Order: sequence, then C-alpha cells, then structure tokens
Amino acid sequence: MSQRIPAIDLAAGLHTTISPDARVHWNLHAPQLVEAAIARGEGRLAKDGPLVVETGPHTGRSVRDRFIVRDATTEDTVWWGKSNQAMDAGAFARLRQDFLAALGEKQELFVQDLFGGSQPSHRVRVRVVNELAWHNLFIRNMLVRPEEGELAGFAPEYTIIDLPSFRADPSRHGCRGETVIAVSFTDKLILIGGTRYGGEMKKSVFSLLNYLLPPTGVMPMHCSANIGPKGDTAIFFGLSGTGKTTLSADASRTLIGDDEHGWSDTAVFNFEGGCYAKTIRLSAEAEPEIFATTKRFGTVLENVVMDPTTRTLDLDDPTLAENSRAVYPINFIPNASADNLGPVPKNMIFLTADAYGVMPPIAKLTPDQAMYHFLSGYTARVAGTEIGVVEPDATFSTCFGAPFMPRHPSVYGNLLKERIAAGGVACWLVNTGWTGGKYGVGHRMPIKVTRALLNAALDGSLNDAAFRTDPNFGFQVPVNVAGVDSLILNPRATWTDKAAYDTTAAQLVDRFIENFTQFESQVDEGVRRAAPRVTRETQPA
Repeated sequence: MSQRIPAIDLAAGLHTTISPDARVHWNLHAPQLVEAAIARGEGRLAKDGPLVVETGPHTGRSVRDRFIVRDATTEDTVWWGKSNQAMDAGAFARLRQDFLAALGEKQELFVQDLFGGSQPSHRVRVRVVNELAWHNLFIRNMLVRPEEGELAGFAPEYTIIDLPSFRADPSRHGCRGETVIAVSFTDKLILIGGTRYGGEMKKSVFSLLNYLLPPTGVMPMHCSANIGPKGDTAIFFGLSGTGKTTLSADASRTLIGDDEHGWSDTAVFNFEGGCYAKTIRLSAEAEPEIFATTKRFGTVLENVVMDPTTRTLDLDDPTLAENSRAVYPINFIPNASADNLGPVPKNMIFLTADAYGVMPPIAKLTPDQAMYHFLSGYTARVAGTEIGVVEPDATFSTCFGAPFMPRHPSVYGNLLKERIAAGGVACWLVNTGWTGGKYGVGHRMPIKVTRALLNAALDGSLNDAAFRTDPNFGFQVPVNVAGVDSLILNPRATWTDKAAYDTTAAQLVDRFIENFTQFESQVDEGVRRAAPRVTRETQPA
C-alpha cells in the first residue's frame, strides 16, 4: 500500500512528521520492491532474476560505529566494553532529533512491519523504515513476515530507521564518524546512518532479542539449526566463515534457520524468516540448495560481480567484496521448516575454522567443556583476509557472537549450561579449518569429511566409536569412523613436522588460557577444569 500521510508512527508513542508530498509505501511485496529499486536506480536484475545491488565502501558491519545508549535502563544490564560501546542519553537525543528531521525531508519512504522471532510467545514486533527500496526488500526477506490479517492492528514495539544518506556529526552525536548504529532500549529505537550494508538491520534485531529474551529464560543463539528424519534438532554455533549456513542446509534434514535462534522450554525457533548466505566461490556441487537461490527472483545479491551486458553472475570474483551475500526468504530452501521452529535440541555443534591445523575434525565435549568453548568462541583469521594479518591469528568471540550480545557472557553461558543439562544434549566440536599443517602449509578440511562426521554424530552411530583423549584440550576424539580416513582424525598424525605441531598446539593452548582469564571468576570449578593444558612432551604419531 502506498499513500501520502502527514506522520509515521514509531514505537513507544514516537512519531515523526513528513513532507506532505512524500509517498510512503507500506508492506510492499517482493515484486513491487524489485520494481521500485530498479526504477530508482538502486540495483539491476541478473540473468536469472535476482536483484543485484552494491553497498559501496561498507561491505560488512561497522563494528566500531555501533553504540548502545547508557541510561537507567542499561547501566547495570549491559556488558560495557569493546563490543558494547556507550552513547550518553543526551547525544542520542540529538541524534534522534536530527534523524527524524532528515526522515521528514524524504520524498519517498518504504516501511515494513515484521516479527523478530518465529515462536509467537517470544517474538518482538518491529517496524522498519527505509529510504532505499532494496533495503526494505532485504529486511522483508530476513525477518518473519506477518500474515495479512496480523498487519491490520500491528503496533510496533521497536522501530528501526535506516538512512544511508544520513551523516552523523561526532561532536554533536557522540560517535566516531559519519557512520552510526545507535540502539536505545528506553526509546525502543534503532538508528542506522551512513552505511548501505543491509546486514546492520539484521544484526540490530538479533542484538535486540539477545537483550530481551534472557530474563524470560529463553536462550538466544548465534547458530544455525535443522531437524533430522526422526525429529531430532541439531544446532550449529559458529562465527562467520565456519560453515553454519553450509552445514545446516543439508538435503536430508529440515532447515529451521541459518543464523539466529532462540531455545525456549518447548522449541528451537528461528529469529528470522530468511537467510543471509555468503556467495563468494559458491558452487552448485558443494552447496546446491544455496546456489539455487542465486537464480531466484526475490533474492537480493549484495556486491556480486555481474557482466553488464549478459547479466551473468561471477560468484568467484571478489572485486566488489570478499563478503558478497545472498538474501532470500527461507522457503527458497526446498526442505525448510514451514513454521521456522522445531523440538528442543538433541545435538549441539560448535564450529571452528582452525587455521593452526591443531583441532581434530570432530570431538565430543562434556557440558563443562561445552560451556568453556562457548564462552571462548574460537576461530581463526588467515593471511589476506584483513590488512596486517600475515600469520594465522586466533580470534575469540564469546558466545560465538560477542558484537551482538548486550548482556554479560555469563548470562548466556549459564543459560546454555542449564539447558544442556536439562535436555541431556550431546555436544560436539567440529573443525572446518585446516588439516596437515597450519594455513599456508596444510589444506582446508574436506567438506565431505565434515559432512560424514556430522552425519555419524547426528544419527547416533558415533556414540559407539572408540575415543581417545586429546592431550592438549582434554576432549574425546573418535579413533575410527566408517567412511573416513583414520589418519585425518588425529591432527598431529597429518603433520609431516611433528615438532612443529607440538609447538603450534602449545601456542594455541596458551591463547585459549589467556583469553579465558576474563571469565574465570564468573564460572564454577568444573568449567575452569575444562580448560586445555599445555603438553610440551613429545607425543607418539
């Protein structure tokens, strides 16, 4: 619906006046938004139908430009620090004033009313206001779309205003530069300015739910999730690049979602109604379900290179961004859950892309070890992915999503440990990174091996395997798994230089121990004992 109206109602009684000549488009569907984006010069159609857009200099999240308003609501409930930067209430009031003034000058706006969360008792009503049509399609694809009957009386609890044309003033708005993402839990308002990267909207809703749900007993999770033929739910934690989306999109299992979920007393439920998959070097052979979405009308492709004449995509070309993405409704995956939810989990998998080549391809964890690795949130960056990174660099992002976790990590860690214990959940660590040596020496773990090991864990056959205790990390590693070369199950055995493995393993253990000192006072003795131990003596091959 498109109309001329004098004001847009926002959450918590807020509203803004707009130009009497402005057109406001409410809850348009994908075809209308694609038409608008093309007519406005925001994107182009590719050969097979997706809308291709470019985000400009911001091809990922602006982590250092994200702020939470520090006031009476958040003073004692937010974990202030590097991940959760504070903005004072006065600066936000000025930012809000200037945002609403800029909004009022727009001649065309796009609004979507959506849900964050698929389980009705644990969802939040969000109104998203955009100046770009493709941004409105992005968020319509990503969040849960209400039924038509639910829109008539839709009353937003929170509002997101996304204005890429807005330029923040650090001296007036208390931010770092012209780009700003500011969240006020008191005003129930999220302001995004100075960036065209659509992922800022998605992650703002995730952060919102990560703040709201823990007091209700719901565990928010940066994970993918799927359901097996016997109704067994599995959840996959992992940072970007570890395989959450790839491994959860399994044709033999039903997809709940690829990135963000809640774990309530009765269900694992998707926070979203869509997927946000990396497309760089995507192939039909390795990831057929995701590849197929790049040929669908309604998909939005961010920063994917396209031939201007033939409109053919080149998914291998990183010229515009290494972080190119596809944004599509979850029902574009053939075996997706119709309700975006499933039973409470039977298996939990922590994914890590270990560029040191030290971690085994799969290991079984105790509940204490699971909490230790959850709070650690380990993966590794490799040379070439960021300026200045010339050697593998250990990265620890607590809860596998520190930038999106407003509360103290112990809040999420304790919730997780309680739910593991209550449900008897089997916990696994899976390395999708390197084997046979560290990055630059060894090679990436074959995805066929990872899938075979995961299948064995999820169907229960791995429970009957013989295990050894990893001498560095103390978790249980299978010795033999049907269909998998036993050599690859022992990372040290895959290294030609065994002494180099021992040295590298000791270095990684040291990094784990150093990182975990920040949590030691918040966890019990069992979790502290789950820490890895440096073993410098020579091990047998």
